[in-house]
Amino acid sequence: MLKIFVSDLSLRLYHYLCKYIIGTEHHVKTIRLLNTVGDNLSRNDSDVAITSGSFGEGLQIRGSDLDIIYVLQDIEVQDNISPIAFNANKTNFSMMTEDTKPGFAMLRLITTNFHHEFIPECCKQFRRHIYLSNVLFKNMFLNDMCSVVHGPCVSDKTGSHDIAYCLHSKYWVISALQWTMRSNNVWPSENTKQMIINHGVLFVPIGNKESVNEEFEWRMSFSVGEKFLMYTLSHTQLLCYALMKILLKDVINTDSRCKKLLCSYYIKTIMFWISEEFQPSVWTPCNLIPCFMRCLRRLIYCVQYQVCPHYFIPENNLFENMIDSLDRDSLIDTLRLLFSYGWRCILFSKNISYVSVLSCNIKFFNSCLYFDDFNKLLLSKIFLRVSSVSSRNNYNRAIYYSLDCNSKKLKYIHAYFISAVCSKHCPSLYLSKTIGNKNKYREYNTCLSYLLMSINHDIVSGWMMIASFFYKANQYQKSLMISSYALSKCTLEKSFRGTELSVIQRFAIKRDEIRKQGVVHSLKFILVDFVLFTTSTLIPMELLIEGKSFELPPVFCAHFLSFLSHYHMQNVKECQSSLLDLQLTIAENYFMGKDTCATAFSYYCLGTALQIIGDNKAAKQAFTKTVKLLHPYPQVIKRLKRLYLTASL
Repeated sequence: MLKIFVSDLSLRLYHYLCKYIIGTEHHVKTIRLLNTVGDNLSRNDSDVAITSGSFGEGLQIRGSDLDIIYVLQDIEVQDNISPIAFNANKTNFSMMTEDTKPGFAMLRLITTNFHHEFIPECCKQFRRHIYLSNVLFKNMFLNDMCSVVHGPCVSDKTGSHDIAYCLHSKYWVISALQWTMRSNNVWPSENTKQMIINHGVLFVPIGNKESVNEEFEWRMSFSVGEKFLMYTLSHTQLLCYALMKILLKDVINTDSRCKKLLCSYYIKTIMFWISEEFQPSVWTPCNLIPCFMRCLRRLIYCVQYQVCPHYFIPENNLFENMIDSLDRDSLIDTLRLLFSYGWRCILFSKNISYVSVLSCNIKFFNSCLYFDDFNKLLLSKIFLRVSSVSSRNNYNRAIYYSLDCNSKKLKYIHAYFISAVCSKHCPSLYLSKTIGNKNKYREYNTCLSYLLMSINHDIVSGWMMIASFFYKANQYQKSLMISSYALSKCTLEKSFRGTELSVIQRFAIKRDEIRKQGVVHSLKFILVDFVLFTTSTLIPMELLIEGKSFELPPVFCAHFLSFLSHYHMQNVKECQSSLLDLQLTIAENYFMGKDTCATAFSYYCLGTALQIIGDNKAAKQAFTKTVKLLHPYPQVIKRLKRLYLTASL
């Protein structure tokens, strides 16, 4: 009887997690597919991007940051006993493992490529040879956006992005050779093993903290292999892993005595060991709770005896000298207390509801679950990455993938990213220089064709770029028509990037016609995004902004272009009406969002419109508001200074 009860409760918990926390198996596969496409389109000649961390594994856990690995392509690491000749076209390092803890190596410089002028600056002489310093290497990648060193990564000040620049060895390291021959039940399969071995090993810039040579040591990373392993886990295993991560983040780490003693990598390592020890048939939805408790029990054991062998290199004990005796006692007390509550310990997490778990219906849930969170995640973590890609090779690669694949889902995903790239890097040669009439007509059509490809990632922003294109071409009537069309799409049931969904919006998103189209394809019909101007040739001349990218709220942008078009067409009444609409849009905060810079530039545009009609006093007030909002961005204020002073006269 108890077994039946646990089985039923496990099923309820399984479906609750699928509905509200992690998503269905289909949802996880969609995130992984998006990551794969995003990584493919983000790569260039110098490095390969790999989405890592929870999101890279297909998990959408609240509060997780974005982890990206960049593998430098023109640098190779060789085993010091390898007979293979070094590649003369690349910078080559030889790994030295003497006097280093298992899982670490020092990288001795062998040859350097003239393209890598920064490499000698990152090296130091040590023991009569030149070695690569992990400290100097990381410092080379610090910038205004990522100004903080966080372990092996460079991060932004908020900690929302972790970027690891690393080196690659295409050869499997000797210290992990035992893993290739280790007998196990069924998992992982021989094919998976071979894929991991063929990929090789990464080296990330961080040394062993207990070593006197910490600066010269690099940690061997099996991130890609671990990603392959995560992809082979069943959905029940993935949910069990997610529960352990939630317990760590929301419960264990909230205890001041236990904070920062454990990390999610330990959880992953324990999950791999248990998956290898038990048959895959054990991991079923009705066994979710027993499997979760087994993982928690193993974690307690590892902490108690201070042993957590690295999955690929067991000689590397991850818990060695990591937790002192006093902290360990506190941590064990906390873990045992949680274990005494059984599976209910996860209910201490603020994101999991006891009532919802018990009342959760056992049924199939569609792919649009918690669409609002997925929508935000997609835009903030994938769109912003891929839309920054300017390489024509990446654009051509996306076109090739889109035409070559048979899957509709893949076609939609590639169309989405092609649209995102085009919206930011649309060539506007026709508007940017004076050329002959024949070439002028050709460039005009080329620019327009790129703009038409940028309408597939949301409802309105692509159309507003086209409206601005026609305005710059002095085709005011066309600009007005498109602006009016875009405004008709900005209705209250649509989802605006960066804002919470209302009840009406949630209902609209879950309609059958939207649900059947799939998440990515649906963005074209339900998402309202900011209008991003990246080339000055598409920015109205009245704004006097050159070489500066900025965003405008979509409704405001439509009214502003309408105002300018009516002004040039000498439609006095309509011009006044559009100016009133501009003021009301800001006053009512209608589709304005919470982006400070976008709001600031909206006031800047409003001031420009007021100045055009001769109301310099009101224009000065609008420009003053712009300067106040852009106070943290002095470089932007400098660009606006000329117009601001003019309005102050």
